[in-house]
Amino acid sequence: MVALARLARRGARPSDLALALFDEGLPVPEEAVRKAFGRAARIPGAGFAEGGPDAGTDEDEWAERVADEVVASGHRATLIPERARRLDRGIARHLSSKGVVWPPPELDELDRNPEPSGLSGGEASAVAVSMVLRGGAAVTPQGVGDVLRTVQPEGWGNPVAALAEYTVEDVPAAEPVFPADGGMTTIADGDARDTLARLAETMPLDDLRAAWAAAQAARDWTLDLCARAEAELEAGELGSAVLEWLLGRTLASGLMVLNALRDRAWSPSDRALSALLLLLMRQAFRDLDEKVPGCQWELLESPGMAPAPLVPFLRP
Repeated sequence: MVALARLARRGARPSDLALALFDEGLPVPEEAVRKAFGRAARIPGAGFAEGGPDAGTDEDEWAERVADEVVASGHRATLIPERARRLDRGIARHLSSKGVVWPPPELDELDRNPEPSGLSGGEASAVAVSMVLRGGAAVTPQGVGDVLRTVQPEGWGNPVAALAEYTVEDVPAAEPVFPADGGMTTIADGDARDTLARLAETMPLDDLRAAWAAAQAARDWTLDLCARAEAELEAGELGSAVLEWLLGRTLASGLMVLNALRDRAWSPSDRALSALLLLLMRQAFRDLDEKVPGCQWELLESPGMAPAPLVPFLRP
């Protein structure tokens, strides 16, 4: 009762209040916790309604139509948050002032794709809607590469995007994950919101709590990294934070950094959604480990691959 009186405020959602009590380790009824996570799974503000295609309707065409309607209504994905843009530009200006050729030409040399392509804001929004509506069925190696190229700093070559784009050619054993008829088997087909809601309903509470803690730890890590990199830029002495920032922007952790910077308000529901997405990622990794034996999961610990607080949580 004391905690309720302290945390409750005018206009607060009951689900957010349940999550705040859950965060403090108080004995919230399990049903209330799962309902709060399930509400977060609906991805509020996504810009499209619930419900799938009518019987007999082609799912690809239906998803494309819904995506077009969302884009036409004015919704646009924030590709690179302004704070990240300022850091990218500040680092580039500083290095150029020191006579360093930037971006590094070695990245172009390592990028095997002779015709790299990215996405416009509208195209990225349409892709995001399609991935929410169709889940793993909408994920392809080329699509992953397109997303990586879309959010990279301007003018960079992207060897990691090329690795994604050539996955099937380079790794024949990846066929169980990326089948010839398209899609990605380690993420369930169908509405991703339903998949996340099922995680909220079925995951052990200890797993929900671990993901809840990991989501906050990753956000804290991101904001600390930004603050340290900004301080180095302001002092005119680039050091470990800027190096860590650049490695992330080149590799995989940069995507998580950008996602964290997009959630400026970071409500309890935002944190719960982030926790569910982390659980989905961990589940996909475990499924991948079964489908393709011998994955080098120790690479998760390499700089730039994942925010450090997430490595113990994600590693199969």
